[in-house]
Amino acid sequence: MNHERRDIVNMDEPITVLVADDSLFMRNLITNMIDSDPELKVIDTAKNGEEALHKISELKPDVVTLDIMMPGWDGLKTLAHIMDTCPVPVIILSAYSREGADITMKCLSAGAVGFLLKPSGEISLDIGVLKTQLIDEIKAVSKADVVRVRSALTKTVKTPRGNVSGNRIVVMGASTGGAPVLKLILSELPADFTVPIIVVQHLPNRYFTESLAEHLDSVSDLNVHVLGNNEKISRGGVHLVPSGFYVSFSSRSKNEVTGHLTRAEDPLDLSPSVDSTMKSAAKIFKENTIGIVLTGMGKDGLEGMRAIKKAGGKTFAQDESSLIFGMPKEVIDAGLADKVLPADMIANALTAL
Repeated sequence: MNHERRDIVNMDEPITVLVADDSLFMRNLITNMIDSDPELKVIDTAKNGEEALHKISELKPDVVTLDIMMPGWDGLKTLAHIMDTCPVPVIILSAYSREGADITMKCLSAGAVGFLLKPSGEISLDIGVLKTQLIDEIKAVSKADVVRVRSALTKTVKTPRGNVSGNRIVVMGASTGGAPVLKLILSELPADFTVPIIVVQHLPNRYFTESLAEHLDSVSDLNVHVLGNNEKISRGGVHLVPSGFYVSFSSRSKNEVTGHLTRAEDPLDLSPSVDSTMKSAAKIFKENTIGIVLTGMGKDGLEGMRAIKKAGGKTFAQDESSLIFGMPKEVIDAGLADKVLPADMIANALTAL
């Protein structure tokens, strides 16, 4: 089925899901949550990776939920086989651990479209709290054309050497599907790109921010790390805002800007926030602020880009190469994007400013 055209074809048919988990309890629980929504239908379950691959090939579900910790083929190996033989949107169910974060980041690089956390580890009696998130994620990714997106993210474009002149800052915001896009952009920026970059990627906890930072640092000529409290924003550095925190900026002089972290009081609040980060950056850097909104659900970044435009800065939005064309579409529809670009052209556009 062409997932990109689900909103045009078979509008009355439910989104079909295959649930792969080695725990019978978890398979039943996840199935019940998904089937509670009339727009979704679990067509089968699988207890291991080999069985999942066979059933995906036979049944051709619209979406697969995949546990990363399974005997035999783990989630990463299963995902590799799925992407090689029968590509389909895969949502990873991960654990709240550093190990779970590391494997999840590898899965996202290998083609998974999103992930959710089991609140209490592998056997999660309280996973029901994720019901709404799971249903929303399945509906969003069911429209994704994973073949097209993977192709767009594997293109290589020669990025010219040189840096953006002036006392500038780049703020990139992303959500679902953001990790591989960030990897592509940062791997293409030259080592002499001296403008500081602030990355706001929606992630569930600090383990995942740290794992993403390490993953991005391994492929980039720039120094990628998690932003610390009261840290000086360094030229040529890529600073990831940690999950559960908001960042604001202050300036003692033209060349000294500091990032301050504030813990979100409500764990359900969207943090880090693309909007608040961009607004704070625009206050300090004004017309020297460059805002970039990438793939993701919702509209976080819309008001931040509005603030950057008002301050005279530059704004880029990812085009329909986005896995989830939600956040960038909001920016584009509001007329707030100076440039609408495929993922593989964003690094080039930055160095060409």
